[in-house]
Amino acid sequence: MPAKPKYYLTTPIYYTNGLPHIGHTYSTIVCDTIRRYKRMRGYDVVMTTGTDEHGVNVERSAKKAGVPESEFVAKMAAEWRALWDELGVQGDEFIRTTDLKHAHTVQWLFKQCRDNGFVYPGHYTGQYCIYDNAYVDVKPGENCPDCGRPTETVTEANFYFKLSAFQKPLLDWYAKHPNFIQPEARRNEVLSFVEGGLRDLSITRTSVRWGIPVPGEEPHVFYVWFDALTAYLSAVGGPQYEKTGYWPADVHLVGKEIIRFHAVYWPAFLMAAGLPLPKQVWAHGWLLMDSAKMSKSLGNVVRPRPIVHVLGMDALRYYLLRETVFGQDGNFSYDALVQRYNSDLANGLGNLASRTAAMIEKNSGGKIPKPGDLQPQDTALAAKAQETIGEVLEQYDKLGFSLALEELWSLIAATDKYLTTEHPWSLGETDADQKRRATILWTTAEVLWIVTVLTHPVLPESTAKVWTLLGQTGQPSSVALDGLRWGQLAPGTPLGKSQALFPRIEKAEAIERMEAMEKEEQKQPSPVTTPAPASAPAVGGAATAAAPATAEKIGIEDFAKVEMRVGQIKTAERIVGADKLLKLTVDIGTEIRQICAGIAQYYEPEKLIGRKVAVVVNLAPRKLRGVESNGMIVAASVGPEGRPVLAGFPDEDVEIGARLK
Repeated sequence: MPAKPKYYLTTPIYYTNGLPHIGHTYSTIVCDTIRRYKRMRGYDVVMTTGTDEHGVNVERSAKKAGVPESEFVAKMAAEWRALWDELGVQGDEFIRTTDLKHAHTVQWLFKQCRDNGFVYPGHYTGQYCIYDNAYVDVKPGENCPDCGRPTETVTEANFYFKLSAFQKPLLDWYAKHPNFIQPEARRNEVLSFVEGGLRDLSITRTSVRWGIPVPGEEPHVFYVWFDALTAYLSAVGGPQYEKTGYWPADVHLVGKEIIRFHAVYWPAFLMAAGLPLPKQVWAHGWLLMDSAKMSKSLGNVVRPRPIVHVLGMDALRYYLLRETVFGQDGNFSYDALVQRYNSDLANGLGNLASRTAAMIEKNSGGKIPKPGDLQPQDTALAAKAQETIGEVLEQYDKLGFSLALEELWSLIAATDKYLTTEHPWSLGETDADQKRRATILWTTAEVLWIVTVLTHPVLPESTAKVWTLLGQTGQPSSVALDGLRWGQLAPGTPLGKSQALFPRIEKAEAIERMEAMEKEEQKQPSPVTTPAPASAPAVGGAATAAAPATAEKIGIEDFAKVEMRVGQIKTAERIVGADKLLKLTVDIGTEIRQICAGIAQYYEPEKLIGRKVAVVVNLAPRKLRGVESNGMIVAASVGPEGRPVLAGFPDEDVEIGARLK
């Protein structure tokens, strides 16, 4: 069997100075949808998201919170990861710019650029916007032209990148690769910027302490864009990118406000280092609230959790992808959100699924009926369904999510009309009537099967329920989209268990609940000012011993609930697609446990075999990257990057299974 073609896509690397809002959620859900779709088209897909954790803003926020920067960013990164998990986002790599492998990649990229003659030392005095992490072309005392907030005058020694040397190479690249920047409006914007001339770019700071150091050039640390952009490369191998085979990226998905950094600075850095450039940068529009971009400073932020708690994850995903034409600005409205939920999801997909199942249950003994002779109206609906398959796949390929969903809901509407016209519930019990009814119900179920498969990238949770309802095994993602066609639903298949799917909700009540929850969320203290939960270790399956600055006191009875024993590692192996995790089998005296530990970046698997470690043995099992972990290895967290160091017993003859007290 030939190897699957590789496909690599990325979200922005989100800044950890605040918590996620619905704008960040939009970017991430779009990437997750592309990832699911490409996998159903047969690609070996890797999706990277992550957090940008360096810079003066983090320094100041950590100081204000009264905690070290490393603790501040660890807790903020945990909040971002928790939200994506809650939304069912299946990112393959979560890169933090405080990861050691990322620091090594940034330093390596800098050396490549410097060795090739594109970096030189200098000094700079200018106006710096700490909110956008960029020098801006304004006079002292003037506000940032992009965000409108105050700038600061900064004078410092730094290293410059010869961006001016890449004006012609970049313009040549854009001309040779006309689809490199999408959509067309953003391409024109970038072309205008580059054609106007490029100035050399400061890529290090000496006025900032919290950052990746420039080797041998201390106190220089890397400037946020040279740092953050490199995360896309460090996530898939860094200097060893050729071994993973995922670089260059197929698409960087970003918000339109950061297109310049991704379509000008980033390809110039890569050109200077002699590295392959990404194939495409796609800049989507903003989600507006009251005609303004959402931002904490304007007080118009909408968070995703209240929506998910009231309407469900898939309702949010559907609204974001259906309501806004991808690439254009969209307007967020609770009213429009609930309207879409009731009209499209409850009355559309939900109603078709429930009435189809109810009629099959009543008239066909709960099994998919066998169709008889087809009449013109049956073949017409079949033809529309087959045509819809092609149109939806074409729109997905172009990231035309709104149009793809419009086509699918047009098919749902046509099927509802077909049922109303054919009215199988009013047919009699003659042999001819029963055959006709069976044909109508199979045709309807077949449409529902096709719609379920095609909407799965957008609605993963609810389509899994419809899949079960139709008596199918596995998940809709198991269907290869390249082979999707009319007539694949097998007659005689017993229906599965019916599950609640988009119950109608009263609009005013739903809006009131979401707005009230949003106000409560805004009142919540920063997660940095409260102790991190014990169930959220910093390094995956290894528990770290780093305590928060103001750790909450616990009683001895609380500590006694934690059962730790001496274990011995019997086997250790890497997990495909999870570069931070190792899968271990550990002898804890009474049994052999399988445990996942986030130590793969620091420990070679073969060197762990036979090592005695401390194991928390009474944790509830959990799955990490699809692999069940039944316990936790105890480790210390060392240095600003949180390097795990395993707790062990090198000099003691301690019995396997002995309890730690």
